[in-house]
Amino acid sequence: MKEIQTEIELHSCVSTAWKILTDFSTFHVWNPVITQIIGEARLGEKLKISVRTNKGKTRIYRPTITKLEENHELRWKGKSFIPGFLNGERIFIFQQTSRDYVRLLHSELFSGFGTIIAGRRLIEDVESSLQQMNNAFKKRVEHAT
Repeated sequence: MKEIQTEIELHSCVSTAWKILTDFSTFHVWNPVITQIIGEARLGEKLKISVRTNKGKTRIYRPTITKLEENHELRWKGKSFIPGFLNGERIFIFQQTSRDYVRLLHSELFSGFGTIIAGRRLIEDVESSLQQMNNAFKKRVEHAT
C-alpha cells in the first residue's frame, strides 16, 4: 500500500470549506485537476470524475463515496477494471485549528499490484496533483470567506 499525504492551512471556517468541497457542480470553475464530478455528496453515491493529468490528458474514474461526515471527512474509493490491479481512495479531512483557520488533510491511498509497476512516478504525479488542487482550493475558499 502506498499513501500520499498533503495538508494546507485555510483562512476560513470549516463550514465554508466543506460547502465548497462538496459542491461538485462547481469543481470545473476552480479545480485544475478534478475538472468535473457528476454525482452528489452522499454516502454510497457512485461518482463519475474527470481528472486532468500532469501531461494534460483527461482520465475518467468511477469511485463510490465510502465516508461522509459533514464538516469533517469525505472519502471516495475506486478500483481498476482488473480486480486487484490498482485501487485508490481519496481522503479529505478538515481540522478546525482556531476560530479563523482550518487545516485540510488531503491524501490518496493506493493498493494493488499496479502500485509496484507505477512506482515512484505514481507518487510524484499524485503528490503534484494533490498540491495543485490544495492551492486552488485555498484560493477558492479564502475568496469566499
